[in-house]
Amino acid sequence: MDTKFSSAIHMLILISEAETQMSSEKIAESVGTNPSYIRKIAGLLKKAGIIESNRGKSGFSLSLSAGELTLYQIFCAVEETDGVHLFDIHRNPNDKCIVGQYIRPALTDMFGELEAKAAAELKQKTLKTCMDIMRDRMKKSRP
Repeated sequence: MDTKFSSAIHMLILISEAETQMSSEKIAESVGTNPSYIRKIAGLLKKAGIIESNRGKSGFSLSLSAGELTLYQIFCAVEETDGVHLFDIHRNPNDKCIVGQYIRPALTDMFGELEAKAAAELKQKTLKTCMDIMRDRMKKSRP
């Protein structure tokens, strides 16, 4: 997996908390990447209806409140999928081998269960959940 999901969450928190709209350059500076990568993620988020941008005006705004926007919605938007897919299975196991005969169906079932659990958890957590966890950590780290 790549870092689109965590970068998108970082970006959305910045957009949510900013007093004025933030440009892709400012967001990229905070995320630690380049503006073109942020614009790529922004395009995916915009396509999914998570953020809005205004023509002729630099910056983005959330289409939903942080409490309404689930991590599942963000994941599906940036991974361009309709569900959680975390695990791939090698394609060509040897059917003449006892393990090779049964590994794909065994892993398919197990991985499917794990992905379903991950999807359920992501549906329960929102962008606000992340923001609250960050605020708690900030409070604990201050003397």
